[in-house]
Amino acid sequence: MDISRIDLNLLVVFAALYEHQSVTRAGIAIGLSQPAMSAALAKVRTLFDDRLFVRGGGGMKPTARAEALADPVRRVLESVRSEILQKSRFDPRTTTRTFTIVMPDIGEIAFLPKLLARLGAEAPGAGVKTLAMPPPAIERALETGVADLAVGLFPDLTKAGFYQKRLFRNSFICAVSADHSRLTDPLPLKKFLEASHAVVCPEGRTHDLFERELQKLGHVRRVKLEIPHYLSLPTIIAASDLVATVPRDIGVAFASVARLRLLEPPVKVAFDVKQYWHERAHKDPVNVWLRRTVNELFHD
Repeated sequence: MDISRIDLNLLVVFAALYEHQSVTRAGIAIGLSQPAMSAALAKVRTLFDDRLFVRGGGGMKPTARAEALADPVRRVLESVRSEILQKSRFDPRTTTRTFTIVMPDIGEIAFLPKLLARLGAEAPGAGVKTLAMPPPAIERALETGVADLAVGLFPDLTKAGFYQKRLFRNSFICAVSADHSRLTDPLPLKKFLEASHAVVCPEGRTHDLFERELQKLGHVRRVKLEIPHYLSLPTIIAASDLVATVPRDIGVAFASVARLRLLEPPVKVAFDVKQYWHERAHKDPVNVWLRRTVNELFHD
């Protein structure tokens, strides 16, 4: 028998007839009229090439073939109900899932401490893996399920099939050594442009928002150091006369671990930090829980 020709509804009809041994009662149980039920019985008989149910003893009695089919049909229907039609659920308390999140190293500083603390409380068996990659690779990672989320500023993730949700508004701040007493707060534009700067240029990315804003205004700063990562920046700035212009939350984090002063920059630039995901995971309970958790922790 070709399985593609089987209508699952006929198995439901068979199970109802076997249980109630009456066309009328079986029809009521599954919401079919008597004529519709009779027509369905005819199809079931054709499907299995057997009468299946015959009149006798005040009802429709199963044939030997029907008796043999009863348990397999019941198991098939129960499997469909419990494993296929059952709404997928996610219990963070028992999961051992490793969540993979795309974020730059700068994001790890701001996001991971709070996220790990929440997972420790609500999903103690879960883990986190972070990935840093250029925008085209982020698209593929989300599309293929290699990554669950991307968190940060990724303005290129706008094509069809991608979702995004704003988390908070961020801006920039200047970090200087605590011993760099010549610079005042707020930092005047003239002093800013005369100072020597450390700039982070992550691999695979163009100049950041702040740099583009300076270029738009026609300002050129003196860049003395370019590095690809943020994590070495606090130590470098604390031991030099360099100025680093970084996202505000990162500057605050740096100032808590190194001898730095934070100064308001002469040029104001703000941007939205968002979380991004692909439509393949939009209704996945695991991804929904992760997105909700990130939103609760970081939405302003």
